[in-house]
Amino acid sequence: MSVPTSPVAPSPSPHALTVMLWIVATGFFMQTLDTTIVNTALPAMAQGLGERPLSMQSVVIAYSLTMAVMIPVSGWLADKLGTRRVFFSAILVFTVGSLLCANAHTLTQLVLWRVAQGVGGAMLLPVGRLAVLRTVPAERYLPALSFVAIPGLIGPLIGPTLGGWLVQIASWHWIFLINVPVGALGCIATFFFMPDARNADTPRFDLAGYLLLVAGMVAISFALDGRAELGIQHATVLVLLILSLAAFVAYGLHAVRVPHPIFSLDLFKIHTFSVGLLGNLFARIGSGAMPYLIPLLLQVALGYSAFDAGLMMLPTAAAGMTSKRLATKLILRYGYRGVLVSNTVLVGLAMASFALARAGEPLWLRLGQLAFFGAVNSLQFTAMNTLTLKDLGTGGASSGNSLFSLVQMLAMSLGVTVAGALLTTFTGILPRVTQSNALPAFHATFLCVGIITAGSSWIFAQLSPEVRRPVKKTTDPSERT
Repeated sequence: MSVPTSPVAPSPSPHALTVMLWIVATGFFMQTLDTTIVNTALPAMAQGLGERPLSMQSVVIAYSLTMAVMIPVSGWLADKLGTRRVFFSAILVFTVGSLLCANAHTLTQLVLWRVAQGVGGAMLLPVGRLAVLRTVPAERYLPALSFVAIPGLIGPLIGPTLGGWLVQIASWHWIFLINVPVGALGCIATFFFMPDARNADTPRFDLAGYLLLVAGMVAISFALDGRAELGIQHATVLVLLILSLAAFVAYGLHAVRVPHPIFSLDLFKIHTFSVGLLGNLFARIGSGAMPYLIPLLLQVALGYSAFDAGLMMLPTAAAGMTSKRLATKLILRYGYRGVLVSNTVLVGLAMASFALARAGEPLWLRLGQLAFFGAVNSLQFTAMNTLTLKDLGTGGASSGNSLFSLVQMLAMSLGVTVAGALLTTFTGILPRVTQSNALPAFHATFLCVGIITAGSSWIFAQLSPEVRRPVKKTTDPSERT
């Protein structure tokens, strides 16, 4: 994405600039909140819709996969149509999608409206960030982006607890309805205060490359989840896997011969970026599965209420915020390779430790387990993300950041997909699993997810031990989570 030399919109007043930053920050908060607030409410949703709690993963997958699909096109739309028009449309689509989700009467309806939510949510952060970069004076870029990023850090932290609280005092519908008044105010504020900067030299959109990427992402998601949730036959699953591989290979061949691909393959010539991106993809499969699995384990297998299950996620968030302070010191002392190889194994072991969860387990032990997982998982994110972004430079920052965002959302979607498929499979093959005793299926799933995550440490082992310098400034501080 090229940055225009002169935006169409005039420079806003200081008051309008402050309001714009609040608009973008609120939009980012809404988008990130909805990635986690649903997880705690899934059992209540299942009861209200007449579904099994272990068959609700499509509600989460639909949102995160749609966001991954829409990320490549959001920046181009803002360049072509203007930041105000696209950001206004994003809030409107997200808000209408939230209202429709609250009024869904079947699982199919809910999944469809979650897709609509994802379309709007995917454009909130990239377009809002673009508006900030094109409007804020250069000397205020970093403080402005940091201000926008803070609500995005808070959203996932309070999501599980807020979702459980709303289920307990009202109903699951309110996890979507709370977006409606905020979205309405956001639309009004965007119309009056958002600058309408655009790029007159926007290149032609790489539609062929985009369709290849979308086909690959959707095919692999259906292949992994279709057998468990949709009853797709083994032969069809195999065809979908081959199709996804073919689509990604075709995109690679396409990208080397067109002048303006969505993502240039030259990015992968940067060693730290390629290792960091692949490591993020596979390590985040486990990390994406855990926010879905833990609330289900607590409610379905261990008998917690939705609110209590949400409260149990607070030690994970608190320990995660605390451990971020250690990342830079550890990297400077042991290097990225040493930190990531050892910590990835620790994250895998922490995930696998939930295979030991029992109904009579002492509360202090369970809280300690959740806190330990939160600490090593947060350290993993910080180290992986700074490694991926540290050597991009200004030339590849925009494209690299967009590809990184896509991989993050795709990995989150694949994590829930894999977790749901494993849960369904183990529920059907383990002899001791019944409708009232799903604990053995959870044990086996946590063990598999932990093995997958620990195995991804091999990717980080390819780094040179001399890679030690953490990134000082990223083009997008919000990507550090």
